[in-house]
Amino acid sequence: MGLNVVLIHGMGRTPLSMLYLQHRLRKLGHTPHLFGYSPTLESLQTVTDRLVQLIQAQIGFQPYALLGHSLGTIIIRSAYPQLSSHPPAACFFLAPPMMACQAAKFFSKVGLYRLLTGEMGQLLAQARFINQLTLPPHTKIYVGTGGPRASWLPFGNELNDGILTVAEASDGHKVVTVPAIHTFIMNSTPVFEDIAQSLEALA
Repeated sequence: MGLNVVLIHGMGRTPLSMLYLQHRLRKLGHTPHLFGYSPTLESLQTVTDRLVQLIQAQIGFQPYALLGHSLGTIIIRSAYPQLSSHPPAACFFLAPPMMACQAAKFFSKVGLYRLLTGEMGQLLAQARFINQLTLPPHTKIYVGTGGPRASWLPFGNELNDGILTVAEASDGHKVVTVPAIHTFIMNSTPVFEDIAQSLEALA
């Protein structure tokens, strides 16, 4: 029997970025639900409330998992306390900003970034905000290592996915590293195969 899986895209992306993963999960017999939002137009609280409402309306008390990419993982962590009466069986975090990262701190001072990413873009640069978020139990974290490395680049020779370093995406937690870049980690075959194996154990 398949599982309901809610897919939540990252900043600067849309639900379209999750279509291939949705297709792969559906072929395995799962029921993927796409959740979309706009950081330009919506607050984190508004998006959080809508995610909780989607779960209540479309899933009810059936078992389910949550899968987020980048900013999508922040939305999951924000929503988790409201899901205590029926929590997810598992969460899958793809390239999550587990701490206030260099990129967010840099771009939070840029006017265009502030305009396009709204409140949520600013929150990503605030350590106090990210540190107070709950990390759901049974969460698996996937971190890309396909970013460029060189002494003259912003991350130097540190392992990264092009946006986040491995340290920023793990913050000391156990992670699965894959040779992927931040923007397309949801299409990684090693990531999909590992998630598929985890879902099979839950179904």
